[in-house]
Amino acid sequence: MSKKLPIAIAQSLITADVQANGRHIRDLMAQAGQAGARLIHFPEAALSGYVKAQIRGWNEVDWAALRKELLLTMEQAKRLGIWCVVGCNHKLTPPNRPHNSLFVISDRGELATRYDKRFCSHSEISDWYSPGRLPVLFEVEGFRFGCALCIEIQFAEVFDEYERLDVDCVLFSAYSEDPLFRLKAQSYAGINCYWISVSAPAQCAAGLQSGLVGPHGQFLSVNDARESACIQIVELDKSNPDLQVALTKARPWRRKAKSGGIYQPGPIGDVRSEDPTCL
Repeated sequence: MSKKLPIAIAQSLITADVQANGRHIRDLMAQAGQAGARLIHFPEAALSGYVKAQIRGWNEVDWAALRKELLLTMEQAKRLGIWCVVGCNHKLTPPNRPHNSLFVISDRGELATRYDKRFCSHSEISDWYSPGRLPVLFEVEGFRFGCALCIEIQFAEVFDEYERLDVDCVLFSAYSEDPLFRLKAQSYAGINCYWISVSAPAQCAAGLQSGLVGPHGQFLSVNDARESACIQIVELDKSNPDLQVALTKARPWRRKAKSGGIYQPGPIGDVRSEDPTCL
């Protein structure tokens, strides 16, 4: 198993034209492949456009065109031999509303899995989306990945669950300008001792820049190209000496503490401990 994995974090420009989005995504995939990345991570709704921004009503969506662009993106992943995680709405059977999803495309051009946003905002759940139900796990060259979307950064249980599922990295995609999302990503990465890749669109970069947070809770890379579409090539490196405390000491110790294992055999039977009013 490799101790290093180069990935690309995309800061793509999202438009209401799904064909333009598709061409743009495939161009960035080609850049990532040429740079040696094994996976490229895109923002929320990168292919389909986001509701309330590019999409004003589901009647505006050409689902056949969207499916065609998704298939072309899968072909590009196979051609380049690169994994692609891309934000895209997923149509359900009417009258059910679509999912807000991340499609996970393998380097063989196959749909490996799909993550459907579980925690939706009030307006999303009221007017736009059906919530998903399950976390998603997939593996690339020995690195385990989970996925999360936008407002889910407000729910610690999403990120706690991925620690219990033993992920190495959470791919967090957003369509937001909220700078607090960066701080929360740092917090969850530092608490859970795994990497978090943050991908937001170019039009949101003034408030929320894309980047990679390390297991120690610090940004290892930040995209400073404000409002410009681009990718950054970063590396998940399990051998990085700056990350060894987080990866090999803090994470296993915290797991043991959460399980209660370090507190056996139980209460110490001291009256000075059991009496909270004791001086």
